[in-house]
Amino acid sequence: MRGSALPARHDGGTAKTAHRRRSVVVRIGLLVALVGLTSGCTANDLPRLGMPTPITAQAQRVLRLWQGGWAAALFVGCIVWGLIIWCVIAYRKRDGAQAPQTTYNVPIEVLYTVVPVIFVAVFFYFTARDENYVTKLSAHPDVTVEVVGYQWDWQFNYLSGPQPDAPIVAQVTGDAAHGHPATLELPAGETVRFKLVSPDVIHAFWVPNFLFKRDVIPGRMSEFDVHIDADKQGTYIGRCTELCGLYHDQMIFYVKVVDPVTYQHDLETMKAQYAAGGAS
Repeated sequence: MRGSALPARHDGGTAKTAHRRRSVVVRIGLLVALVGLTSGCTANDLPRLGMPTPITAQAQRVLRLWQGGWAAALFVGCIVWGLIIWCVIAYRKRDGAQAPQTTYNVPIEVLYTVVPVIFVAVFFYFTARDENYVTKLSAHPDVTVEVVGYQWDWQFNYLSGPQPDAPIVAQVTGDAAHGHPATLELPAGETVRFKLVSPDVIHAFWVPNFLFKRDVIPGRMSEFDVHIDADKQGTYIGRCTELCGLYHDQMIFYVKVVDPVTYQHDLETMKAQYAAGGAS
């Protein structure tokens, strides 16, 4: 009877021990997830995860891709950390006994191969989808601006349309060296086509709130569109992010987003100034 009673007590103890281990693993997993979600972020920064406030439809797409990438990375990290912690607790050496040794576990090896391939395929799909959306050109943009980056300032030429031979109707030239950076005025709620050109060296056109930048390369014109959100009126800073020479740091400009009525009024004023032989 004594011999038959011992296994029962041993089984009960084993069950309790296993339950405690699972409880510890769950608590550690929750703690890791909580730390990952809260570390380094304030309540205001958490939704954008450090990104600037997006002001275009394309920037919104980029922000969602950024947030999705972080969520996927956290999900994978929690799984990996959870498996590591579980193995450490469940298979640690006890009472001087050696843990069971397993080799050539085909199901596990297949799992470790297939799952990463699936993750990479999913990441690639969303990245390619959003890249195509961000770089897609509209058939009929509302505003077309030729951006000229030169050593060391910016010039913005308002064109009559997106055609290659469209004439300039208004012009804004910066003088950042004397405290007058160029200000590019754009209408809220409309699509803007940018044509980027450079007469000297490589520059880079970057507005942080666009969540997008592109090089300005001599001898080649680059194009991209943005659709500005209707509720994002305000003034935003822009910079050159390509080291272009001695006064690279002064190549700043501003993007002023106004309502369409104000934009049309100001554009007519700029057109009159340009027709009279001067740039605003």
